[in-house]
Amino acid sequence: MRWWLAAVFITLVPAYLGAQNATPATREDILKLFTAMDTKEQVRQTMQQVMAQSQVMAHQAMKKRHPEMTPEQLARMDKESAEIARSFPVQDIVEDMIPVYQKHLTKDDVDAMIAFYSSPSGKKILHDMPAIMAESMEAVYPRLQKNMDEILRRLDEKADEEEKNSSPKKPQPKQK
Repeated sequence: MRWWLAAVFITLVPAYLGAQNATPATREDILKLFTAMDTKEQVRQTMQQVMAQSQVMAHQAMKKRHPEMTPEQLARMDKESAEIARSFPVQDIVEDMIPVYQKHLTKDDVDAMIAFYSSPSGKKILHDMPAIMAESMEAVYPRLQKNMDEILRRLDEKADEEEKNSSPKKPQPKQK
């Protein structure tokens, strides 16, 4: 029994100490990782896909809720969405991400990730990820739309109920 406890102790203590002594990733380490991952471009592409998918959902929701909307009004809404996407602060987002990555990744983690994303397989994943994400969004869109329709229906019901409950009641005429 003592031998078994000694073996467990000898096995687990170095692993625990190794985890405690792991060198934290520096800002520079994370920036190198972001360069290897082409993070700025990934954020831009993701934002464009999200905006495009949101635009489709917004059109459908607006047409259901406001059937009188004209194509010109929808086009203006699209133009505003495009302006939002163009002015999206990618660099600020990248800066915000650095401490999060530092919190969760060690220098060894980051070095391994840089090696992977610099490899042919890593580059392939980075190249294909926007298409994978777009196709995934397209695949889940019907479910999201169904859920969105239900949420909007419930919100409309609640708004109608609140309006009915908050409107002043007309005084009833006195009976003689």
